Amino acid sequence: MNDLHTWLSQQHHGLRTFRTFQQKLETLGRDDPDQRGLCHLLSGLVGNYVEAFDEAPLPVEVADGAYQRLLALVESIDFHGDADRRLADINRVAESRLWQ
Repeated sequence: MNDLHTWLSQQHHGLRTFRTFQQKLETLGRDDPDQRGLCHLLSGLVGNYVEAFDEAPLPVEVADGAYQRLLALVESIDFHGDADRRLADINRVAESRLWQ
């Protein structure tokens, strides 16, 4: 996950970044089946955001906030943690919102 965080931290906060992030999650989930569930949840979270603002005006404050929340969320995930840590990460992602 550190690679995803590093990549994400170097991107712009636009919708294209979020779409590309979804593609990266799909690849990671396919290549590492142990991470498939968490990748699916993260992809759904990002997908909801993209769908909400696709072809609609996206205020800079909303884009910045969503990007920062996603960046913090990805940074907090430990893909190599024990079962309790992974469950906590899954639950945190499931409860997350990128925008209010």
